[in-house]
Amino acid sequence: MKVGIIGAGWIAHKMAQALAPLSEAKVWAIASRSEEKAKEFAQQYNLPKAYSSYEELVSDPEVDLVYIATPHSHHYQHTRLAIEHGKAVLVEKAFTANAREAEELIAMAKERKVFITEAIWTRYMPLSHKVSELMKSGVIGEPRILTATLCYMMEDKERIVRPDLCGGALLDLGVYVLNFARMYFGTDIVKTVTNCHLGPTGMDMMESISLSFADGRMANLQAGCLTLNDRQGIISGTEGYIRVDNVNCPELIEVWRNYELVERIEKPKEMVNGYEYQVLECKRCMEQGLLESPMMPHEETLSIMRQMDALRKEWGVKYPMD
Repeated sequence: MKVGIIGAGWIAHKMAQALAPLSEAKVWAIASRSEEKAKEFAQQYNLPKAYSSYEELVSDPEVDLVYIATPHSHHYQHTRLAIEHGKAVLVEKAFTANAREAEELIAMAKERKVFITEAIWTRYMPLSHKVSELMKSGVIGEPRILTATLCYMMEDKERIVRPDLCGGALLDLGVYVLNFARMYFGTDIVKTVTNCHLGPTGMDMMESISLSFADGRMANLQAGCLTLNDRQGIISGTEGYIRVDNVNCPELIEVWRNYELVERIEKPKEMVNGYEYQVLECKRCMEQGLLESPMMPHEETLSIMRQMDALRKEWGVKYPMD
């Protein structure tokens, strides 16, 4: 499968590195608004095609899948462009700026029978699926509370502080802890309590989110751009707990039962950097004629976008496209 990347920023480099050793999928083309940047990227990864316009890339008949690696603020227009040209699309998280944009893109993709999925990479990783297996095994008893935290020092990054780039911690980091909670505790959320610190530009820089579920479970989540932290996820049950090292990219799982370590599971040795799994899932789905991935269904993407819209409304965080 041949992949075309729109946007030549750092995350595009991660994708190119992930697919370089693979035989199942390869980066075929890169597109950037800067011709020089596109050519440098193509030369670095030995790509056949470098385009200075996104229209050229989506018009390339050799491209099977388009990976949208531009800022959140531009996902809608670039994804729409790909769909209009009949290209399957892998859209980097957060899927769009808001739920309205997400609804339009998914409806358009369904109408044109084009595959589309969100590149929330943790949904596709083997260790993420292993956590679900461990929970179902009963090794920690009945899971009742979950905590997840993800913070980095990013207070000076343009994509974080600028409203026109859909800044703030939520769409960049908070989306991971929300996904972590929903992957393991489900979506039947009956109550949400939050707190948020806004930066000088009105963007959310730190937030805590507490979710109560219909079955009595609770999730306490933190995300922020003003500190470094352990990035841990912990699922606590009646007989033990599961600790996930790095909710942003699971690298290690520890299973503790009655406060004793009983199992330690590391990421697969063959894993390049984790970005490859979402592309391989796209390939599998496309070969089977699916329009969405069961690992990240369209309804889940839409539900999370609506959840984040509601959080931003509560905090008073607004983007120009809202």
